[in-house]
Amino acid sequence: SSTFNAIQVTANLQWELDFWGRIRRNTQAARAEYLASEEGRRSVVLTLVSDVATAYLQLRELDLDLEISERTLASRQETLKLALRRYQQGLISELDVRQFESEVDNSAVSIADFQRQIAQQENALSVLVGHAPAPVARGQSLTDVLGTFVIPTELPAELIARRPDVRQAEEAYVAANARVGAAEAALLPTVSISSQDGRQGDKFNDTFNANGEIYQIFGGLSIPLVRGGSLKNELTAARARSDQARFAYEQATLVARREAEDAFVGVRASRDQAVAQQRQVDALRRAFDLANRRYQNGVSSYLEVLDAERNLFTSELALTQAQRQELVSGVQLYKALGGAWAETPAAR
Repeated sequence: SSTFNAIQVTANLQWELDFWGRIRRNTQAARAEYLASEEGRRSVVLTLVSDVATAYLQLRELDLDLEISERTLASRQETLKLALRRYQQGLISELDVRQFESEVDNSAVSIADFQRQIAQQENALSVLVGHAPAPVARGQSLTDVLGTFVIPTELPAELIARRPDVRQAEEAYVAANARVGAAEAALLPTVSISSQDGRQGDKFNDTFNANGEIYQIFGGLSIPLVRGGSLKNELTAARARSDQARFAYEQATLVARREAEDAFVGVRASRDQAVAQQRQVDALRRAFDLANRRYQNGVSSYLEVLDAERNLFTSELALTQAQRQELVSGVQLYKALGGAWAETPAAR
């Protein structure tokens, strides 16, 4: 026997000939899974935008409620002054004055309560957008926003298809189908080609000489004999996951259609409710003016004024709630359609 030194520097390359599409299907599945995760991110962003818009609309409703309460308080204070003068003149009893004083205090209680709710809503909205609790800058009022709110007359089916949750379920179904193809291809023989190229020498300085080149090229065929049973079980599991993904996609589509239809109906119904509530407020405001004039002229009692004012105050608060609900229904429609309905479906 003899001994010798050999220094080798080589590079190895291997190709698998993807005759049956195993690698291609795995690549397709990985891409679909990535797109599904991206749609999941869009779904979270869409939910956050909807929550912020809803919270802001609720804040603007509270602002309007506070404004109504302050206006009602000022009106009741003026009525109380008139009642005190009439009491001093002996035209009404002390009981009437005490009734007016209780209504003034009731308005003050409402103002304090709305101020508390506004501060809490500002804190909640600040945290929702990732800021420390602080006052929130205001934009348009609730009534101004209603003037620019336009709803669609119909809902194209393409709008449903762009929802992030629907797309996420669709991409998950695509990935599951691709995994089935990869599992089927894994049962078939694998053909590969390997090559090696490099340099060899008995000394390091002689390694890169022209006579020191070494190379190899050979092919291989791999047949799954021992793992055949496990591969068949993996194929069965992949098909079951594909069926599960298909059912989830169908369910997501049905839920999306239901939510879109519910939101669309909710927008139209809330608009009709706000219009009817506005007519009621107009009628009660006119009734309060008439009752107040009758009381000042001594024609009616204070009870008529109090009833008219209470009904007007309650109706105005209900109007702000109806207006806010109309806009919130629009936000829900925005979320149900996966974005603004004026936009065209995004390219896939």
